Amino acid sequence: MLVAWALVDHWDLQDDEAEAAGDRWEESGLIFTTILGGPIDPTYLRSSWHPIRKRAGLDEVRFHDIRHSCVTLLLRLGVPPHIVRDIVGHSNIEVTMMIYAAVSLEDKRGGVDEAN
Repeated sequence: MLVAWALVDHWDLQDDEAEAAGDRWEESGLIFTTILGGPIDPTYLRSSWHPIRKRAGLDEVRFHDIRHSCVTLLLRLGVPPHIVRDIVGHSNIEVTMMIYAAVSLEDKRGGVDEAN
């Protein structure tokens, strides 16, 4: 699975950054961090998104679209909704389930097949 290997490669890079930073490394538990391990400033992230998406050929994708996709994929992979809620920082699980848990046509067919 390409995504899993990309994440492993990213963790390797992050380990190298932590080693280079030494005592200055801030262990935040985040996947995407500064070179010192801290959280990325949202202003920087927003300004960086446009060039990144263009290089990736994602001209019309908003940064929030990635968040929506992530939540939907986590739920489809069977991650419990309360864990997904915590990951994305929703205060209420209903937000996670009603807004982000879009049911695909395949899910609907599977539910109908199970009922028969």
